[in-house]
Amino acid sequence: MTDRAPQPAAGKRPAHPHDAASVVLLRGTRDDPEVLLGRRRLNARFMPGVYVFPGGRVDRTDAAQAEPFPLRHDVLAQMKRHCPPRRAQALAWAAIRETWEETGLLIGEPGDIGDRIRSPLHAAYAAARLKPAAGHLHYILRAITPARSPIRFNTRFFLADGATTYGKLQHTTELEDIGWRSAAMALSDFNLMTVTHLALSEAIQHWRENPDPDPDRPVKRMFNRRSTRLISTE
Repeated sequence: MTDRAPQPAAGKRPAHPHDAASVVLLRGTRDDPEVLLGRRRLNARFMPGVYVFPGGRVDRTDAAQAEPFPLRHDVLAQMKRHCPPRRAQALAWAAIRETWEETGLLIGEPGDIGDRIRSPLHAAYAAARLKPAAGHLHYILRAITPARSPIRFNTRFFLADGATTYGKLQHTTELEDIGWRSAAMALSDFNLMTVTHLALSEAIQHWRENPDPDPDRPVKRMFNRRSTRLISTE
């Protein structure tokens, strides 16, 4: 595992962490799943050249676009511990949107999305005769970028079954070398960032245990305090 975050100028106040969301997509058997990973561009401002899951910042339109596609009740309850419901829905929509933008895959289920002209993502769902499957997301981790980094995110990680994705996997301007890899091999052989390693470990555990929906299930949070990495539950 490796962490390669740029350092801020001395004396500057820590940057405010932006809300962001990411999706760990797993597929295959419960014992030996595959995970979807892509490599960030070498000239990316944040985490260049490392393998990550699809994801990104919440946009100002995400909350409104998420309204017709609610999270499962237990997932919403888990996220409400640290953010209001509308923000939780926006995070889920950001995760779904970023997955499509960065990989070409739609996290969806058969249905009618309705307003196909609302956004390019709506048009893609309409063309595929699908609707977003926010209700199939599991919430597995929250991670806050250390204060020493000049670019910071408050990222919520979701887990989704690769069987709920539709479309052709494609390389984009955001992620290169996108593909399905053995999740166990990714943990042992890839030089993953610490947060990516933790998110994948949490996803694999959840995938294998396949627990019943539980609004009281604790979710891990990774953060730093005075240059010390801490992991708690919330």
